[in-house]
Amino acid sequence: MKPIYLDHAATTPVHEKVIEAMVPVYQDVFGNPSSVHQFGRKARSLLDKARSTAARSLGAKEKEIVFTSGGTEADNLAIIGTAMANQGKGKHIITTKIEHHATLHAVEALEKNGFDITYLPLYEDGRVKIEDFEKSLREDTILVSIMMVNNETGAIQPIEAIAEQLVSHQAYFHSDIVQAYGLMEVDVKKLPVDLLAVSSHKINGPKGIGFLYVREGTQMQSLAHGGEQERKRRAGTENVPGIVGFQKAIELTEVERFPRAERYGRFKALFLKQLTEEAIDCEINGSGNQSVSTIVNVSFPGMNVETMLTNFDLSGIAASSGSACTAGSVEPSHVLSAMYGKEDARTVNSIRFSFGIANNEENVVEAAKRISQIVKRLK
Repeated sequence: MKPIYLDHAATTPVHEKVIEAMVPVYQDVFGNPSSVHQFGRKARSLLDKARSTAARSLGAKEKEIVFTSGGTEADNLAIIGTAMANQGKGKHIITTKIEHHATLHAVEALEKNGFDITYLPLYEDGRVKIEDFEKSLREDTILVSIMMVNNETGAIQPIEAIAEQLVSHQAYFHSDIVQAYGLMEVDVKKLPVDLLAVSSHKINGPKGIGFLYVREGTQMQSLAHGGEQERKRRAGTENVPGIVGFQKAIELTEVERFPRAERYGRFKALFLKQLTEEAIDCEINGSGNQSVSTIVNVSFPGMNVETMLTNFDLSGIAASSGSACTAGSVEPSHVLSAMYGKEDARTVNSIRFSFGIANNEENVVEAAKRISQIVKRLK
């Protein structure tokens, strides 16, 4: 039985062209990009080209791109670094309960150090309301952190409206765009955000590399102490092979963004259509109209997450009960708990399915058939 991967929101297969781009770097470019000799200059040249590509993808300036070890470090640097650098202006931060744990745990750490955190309420469509944000904004607010696309439900947040509210306010605006980048067009010339976190392995690039966009003029404190890499904002020798692979993955998304979004949306529709035809009891969590094409979160009434995932795996289906960082946990989803309440059955009977380059029309339909058989059997 051929395995079928439906967990692209956790991580994606590395594109073969990304691998091809990285291999020569491992073989021929071993210099430290901070070294002034020819070996270092060769590595620096590749680093500069990749930074230019990353900046272009967001309409940003090259000096506004800080390479990191991934989305988690980018979120931590944005949140903790900005909060610490601006605490003299206030200690109030606004976020939501459905953020990735890279954001939630960062603000929790700040809360333990005297910062005041406001969590915006969530609704059953999985989105925040601009009215709640306006009520929460205070004179001493220094940072707002709201993800663009939720990693469990795929819900798209009203980032543009929130950003507009902050144009004349002192608060910086950070958004984790890990699930949006490469699928949705993001242009910082039009979108007044200050900090954006991006991860390579969500767009078919290598793991262990990401970047943080930092708008010019943003006051941010470095969290890593060492060398003066990344304009003194992130110490440590850059991962040149990973960055080159990331660059290639970005280039591929620039060419294939709209065809990919259309194709993955077709996969999601086929998957849900097959579940309907199999006549199993299930329901989509959140609003399907305000979500990305790659993610769908499905509730199976009367089922148990752990039992389902075990049986799916035995049947060759890879899916998840929540975010990648807690994929091995059987605790209720913090996202669905925020949407429906902690005692709601959907928090422990829902599965996230996410689509990408490992899929085609045939295997998503086959996956839906296998899942339906399992659900019927467990019933």
